Amino acid sequence: MSTPLLAKLVSDLVDDLQSPAILWQVGTVIICCVLALLVSRQVRKIFSSVGATSDVIKLGVESFSPVLFPGFCLMFILVAKVILGKWQHTNLLSLLFPIIGSFALIRFVLYVVRRTFSKDGTVGRFLVLFEKLFIGLVVLGVTLYFTGLWQELSSALDEIVLPIGRNKISILEILQAIASVIVTLLVAMWASAALEARLMLLPSMHISLKVVFSRLGRGVLIIVAILASLTMVGIDLTVLSIFGGALGVGLGLGLQKITSSYISGFIILLDRSVSIGDMVSVDKFNGEITDIKTRYTVLKGMDGGESIIPNEMLVSNPVQNYSLTDRSVVMTTDLTVAYKTDLESILPLLAEAAASVSRVLTENGPSAYLVKFGADGLELRVGFWIADPENGRTNVLSEVNRAIWKVLQTRQIELPYPQRVITMSDAASEIGRSLGKSVQC
Repeated sequence: MSTPLLAKLVSDLVDDLQSPAILWQVGTVIICCVLALLVSRQVRKIFSSVGATSDVIKLGVESFSPVLFPGFCLMFILVAKVILGKWQHTNLLSLLFPIIGSFALIRFVLYVVRRTFSKDGTVGRFLVLFEKLFIGLVVLGVTLYFTGLWQELSSALDEIVLPIGRNKISILEILQAIASVIVTLLVAMWASAALEARLMLLPSMHISLKVVFSRLGRGVLIIVAILASLTMVGIDLTVLSIFGGALGVGLGLGLQKITSSYISGFIILLDRSVSIGDMVSVDKFNGEITDIKTRYTVLKGMDGGESIIPNEMLVSNPVQNYSLTDRSVVMTTDLTVAYKTDLESILPLLAEAAASVSRVLTENGPSAYLVKFGADGLELRVGFWIADPENGRTNVLSEVNRAIWKVLQTRQIELPYPQRVITMSDAASEIGRSLGKSVQC
């Protein structure tokens, strides 16, 4: 049995400690760490100043900032090991190299995972559990590497073969396949998140096109990642024809609605009939569109409730979009005044009362009309426009009604209540008197 790598490195390191040459290794490690710290800070400073005018460079600096120090430290230690190894032993550098490398790997993977699955800054339980599991696996891998058990474990897993159909595959190959799929998917999702962040920073592109390109980019990257991982583990891609047939059968049996919603999502984003931020009304739902996913659209109502609407519904059903070409919305309030009211003087006052509300537009000024000669009085209507329906309609309508009420109170305008005149015939009066006499008896 071969001597474990850790035991050999420690034994050689103990021998080096008895020699003054160990000071060269310690000094080299200190110099490498100091140089890595200075260079990483300088790189951040340089690219941060450039990134203020370039979103791509800024995004790249943010992506690789967590591994700048350990990465430069690894590079300097590797160069120092090659140079210093020409004159003396470098056992200390050999011991630190995998340790610093594992530290850099952990920092980079944790950054990628949080960048991909925690965009709003909140970290869920599953993400924390995954991070702890990954750190444990890296520590375990470094431990197996130092103890010399890595090769033995790999050989043991390679000898355990499972029959799958006509082929036989080892446990090691299965684990390698799972690891390659996970790694490629993580890289693809991280790249898609970076692409989406880059697209959202473009000021000249419409928000719908940004969402379309980000969704398409994510789909293409995930498909490429899956195909690349399958190719790396030696799986023939022709087997995907079976999956394609099964997918076609599934679409025919009951996935039409889901597929239709996915296709409708791209149609909505491409034709720009609705966009994020629009005020819409579809079926019995109305509110502001806060997000358009591939399968559904999130509609936030004025009461704060969010409705999940399948994209197919926005394509097949009539949709009232209050923000398609103009966000301005007309609103009206009705009232009834007595027939003795002087309309020529009251109508301009009602329009001025509505115009006194801050949210009412002055470009299309409010107007007051005589709508109908009602049974109880003159029916009037005050119409006005607002440009921010997303801030609520009931509140601005209340302000307009209160302003109108002040005018009515000041001018002592009567708001009549329903009145009815009942005329009784002679026969009905006789019947009433007869009933009264019978009751008295």
